[in-house]
Amino acid sequence: MSNSVTETDPAQEYVNGALSDGERVNIRRFCGYPAYGAGPSGFQGWRYFQAYGLLEYRLGVQADGVTPNLAPAELAILRQYLAALYTLEAAIPGAGANLDTESAAVWVHNGNEVSDRTMLFDQWCRRLCQFLGLPPGPGLSAGGNSVDLVV
Repeated sequence: MSNSVTETDPAQEYVNGALSDGERVNIRRFCGYPAYGAGPSGFQGWRYFQAYGLLEYRLGVQADGVTPNLAPAELAILRQYLAALYTLEAAIPGAGANLDTESAAVWVHNGNEVSDRTMLFDQWCRRLCQFLGLPPGPGLSAGGNSVDLVV
């Protein structure tokens, strides 16, 4: 009797596997779309944003409930975007720690550090939207430090 075991690579399963709830939440957030909520019963949702419906389809799974709608290579790239965005986002609050110092010895504070980091983060969020084939959501669409008003 043979006790052969088929090895699976957990990293490959992660790359090919469907997106977790946390990953989908962060992708929506990074793309500038509002929180989805507990379900489709809220007034904010895919019904009010045509692109949001496309986003939800891309992040979802096929009818079998397992197979992601994105190809394995696309999922790998999407997860690379997430890793970069997590790092960029985490650096913004840390830059605020230097706001009280203009210069110290030979070190000179970059007075634009927070805005520079925020712009870089927003630029990467827009690149994520481009990759997914979506327009930036209402939280990201202004393109600067202003807010879009949708009536």
